[in-house]
Amino acid sequence: MRYVRYDAGDGPREGALRDARVHDGEGDPQGPGMPVGDVTLLPPVANPSKIVCIGLNYRSHAEEQGAEPPQTPTFFAKFPNALVGDGATVTLPTGKVDYEAEVAFVIGSECRDVAEDDALDHIAGYTLLNDLSARDRQFATPQWIPGKVFDGAGPCGPALVTPDEAGPPDQIAVELRCNGELRQSATTADLVHSIPALVAHLSSLMTLVPGDLVATGTPAGVGSLRKPRSYLEPGDEVVISSPQLGTLTTRMA
Repeated sequence: MRYVRYDAGDGPREGALRDARVHDGEGDPQGPGMPVGDVTLLPPVANPSKIVCIGLNYRSHAEEQGAEPPQTPTFFAKFPNALVGDGATVTLPTGKVDYEAEVAFVIGSECRDVAEDDALDHIAGYTLLNDLSARDRQFATPQWIPGKVFDGAGPCGPALVTPDEAGPPDQIAVELRCNGELRQSATTADLVHSIPALVAHLSSLMTLVPGDLVATGTPAGVGSLRKPRSYLEPGDEVVISSPQLGTLTTRMA
C-alpha cells in the first residue's frame, strides 16, 4: 500500500495512491479516486516528533570524501518546518545549497532497546527525502544542523510505502537527477549501517514513537564534491526516484 497525505482544496486529508490516482481514506476504496495531478501532495508524515538524519552512511559517499565510514552511526536532526511534499517549490536561503537523495523510514510502533533481529517489526514504511543542505551554514560550526534546518530543507514523499510493497530494505534503489542530469544512483545495499542496525542503535539512545522519520544517508554524487562544485540555483528541478518508492520532485526558487 502507498499511503499519502494530500490537499484537494479543503485541507489535509489521508488516502492511498494507486495507479496515479488518490483514493480518500474515508471514501469508497473501490471508487475512481482523483488524478494525483489534481491534488497537492503533502509530506506523508504530519509533524513527526523526530526527524533523524544519518550522515556518512553510504560507503560511496564516505569514499568520495576520503573519509573512513563511521563505526558508530553519525546523526543530526531536522525539524517539521523542513518538510514539504512532492511538487513543492523551495526558496534557497543561500547560494551554496546542495541536494542529497535519501531513503527514509517511518517508525510504526513505539520501541526502546530493540534488537536488530526485531527492528523491522517497528517500521511502518519507507519514503524518499531530499536532505537539502546549505553547505556554508553547515560547515560554519562543528555541528551540521545550521545548514539543515531552513524552511523546506526536507522535501519528502510522494507516499509512505508499506514494507510488503517496498520489498527487502537492503535492496531499495534511489537515484537523483538535477535538470535531467543523473547525479546520484545507488541502492541501500551500500549502507554502512543497515536499516535494522539504525533502528537498534537509535532505540538504544531514545524511545522511538510512531511517525518518527529517519533518513538513512546519501550516496556519492553530491554537488559540493563535484569538480567543479555545483550548487542549486533558482529554477533548478531536482527529481529523486526509486522503482520501489516512487518519484519526488522539487523546484528551487
